[in-house]
Amino acid sequence: MTQFTDFGLAQPVLKALEEAGYTTPTPIQAQAIAPAMEGRDICGIAQTGTGKTAAFALPILHRLSLKRTRAPRRGCRVLVLSPTRELASQIAESFSDYGKHLPLTSTVVFGGVTISRQERALANGVDILVATPGRLIDLIERRSLTLEGVEILVLDEADQMLDLGFIHALKRIVKMLPKERQSLFFSATMPKNIAGLADQYLRDPIQVAVTPVATTAERVDQQVIFVHTGAKQALLNHILRDPDYERVLVFTRTKHGADRVVKGLEKAGVNASAIHGNKSQPQRERALAAFKDGSCRVLVATDIAARGIDVESVSHVVNYDLPNVPESYVHRIGRTARAGKTGLAVSFCNDEERAYLRDIERITRQKVPVGAFPEGFSAPSRQEAAETAADEARRPPRQPQGRPGQRQGRPGGGAPGAGRNNGRPNNRQEAGRPARRDGASVVNRVAHQDARPGERQDQRPAVRQGQRTDTRNDARPQQGRAPRPAGGGGGEGRNIGWLDRAPRS
Repeated sequence: MTQFTDFGLAQPVLKALEEAGYTTPTPIQAQAIAPAMEGRDICGIAQTGTGKTAAFALPILHRLSLKRTRAPRRGCRVLVLSPTRELASQIAESFSDYGKHLPLTSTVVFGGVTISRQERALANGVDILVATPGRLIDLIERRSLTLEGVEILVLDEADQMLDLGFIHALKRIVKMLPKERQSLFFSATMPKNIAGLADQYLRDPIQVAVTPVATTAERVDQQVIFVHTGAKQALLNHILRDPDYERVLVFTRTKHGADRVVKGLEKAGVNASAIHGNKSQPQRERALAAFKDGSCRVLVATDIAARGIDVESVSHVVNYDLPNVPESYVHRIGRTARAGKTGLAVSFCNDEERAYLRDIERITRQKVPVGAFPEGFSAPSRQEAAETAADEARRPPRQPQGRPGQRQGRPGGGAPGAGRNNGRPNNRQEAGRPARRDGASVVNRVAHQDARPGERQDQRPAVRQGQRTDTRNDARPQQGRAPRPAGGGGGEGRNIGWLDRAPRS
């Protein structure tokens, strides 16, 4: 059997592996490490949880240790592209663990936080840069980053990159890279559009595939429970009473759906958190940290987290909503049964989702066993569930509490602070303004903050861009919010572990 010592890796890398207790490579590592160490391009097909991060991190660290050149200013020697912030952080942590005995520098950049610290971290250059495509473009456009010195490119989870709409960003990035470089390309699936992208990035690549395309993890037991929509929350609350559900990932199709599930679990006394694109980066990091350390038993996520969460000992995955993209099912249930352990994936399926189930069974080439309701569970009738949902819909939303002495807008009106009292503007409230994009964040600016000196707020013109004029007392400004792909846009990088030795400007 192949051992890591058989590859001829640099001694500092082998020392880090030994300290971590790793001796035997996984199949993807056994096939990819040797040709990557030789400088060959790699096209790897592997599911999540197969160890592909080490498959590219170990040979990269080995090659950098042999060639001690200095990273260019505002540049990097290795560029690793990741579709999500969570996955980018975990890749950077892997480089930190495997390269802790090497004098290399690195940083990770992604959206959701400010960009200035990233620019400072990149000013003197870094050996390894892990980035999401949107933030990488931001830094290039601000002339804080150049890709002229890239020696090695890694594109991880390429199929999810396309699912999240990064195809145009990837095409822009590849044009900025040196033609003489090594490229490592990894994807869980290989449809035609991904194969075409690989042709643009790779030269005479070594093909590595450790599992058939779109197959489910062998150690994951699967079952589907047919239940109508109104009974899903009650069913989830019931199965989570089972102590065997120790650490559970629950997947929904929408961000608002994830929040509703968390609210329903909290009412049932279950400690749960949500992670999705509407959460700020600190909120996402706190939720993931709590799930990892066990203080939060249930994490509810959208598909943005399906490949970005690498948490040991996830006992169960629950598909509260079946995904409308069948490949996502494979990535979701791959969050359990990792590192040789077993796991259970339970899917809830209503009448409308039966077509999604058929697509999943077609692409995985296997039937998902049908499970029965758990013992003691009595599903509410459709009428009872519909009445409960109607009651929830009629319940007025909780109004946020203002500052002492601050008058709130009239009930039922638009955004807090956008209402009027007795036909006169309340200048202590936040007037609604069009959303302003700063990086990947959307900030609602408070009108009185940019009032001109000496001018009262209620003397300013009532009509602003994005609002409609209405003389009625209950008129509300109309404003919207444009969606943005996860992982892109504004963000703040951070040094991880040994990365703190990165030179600063």
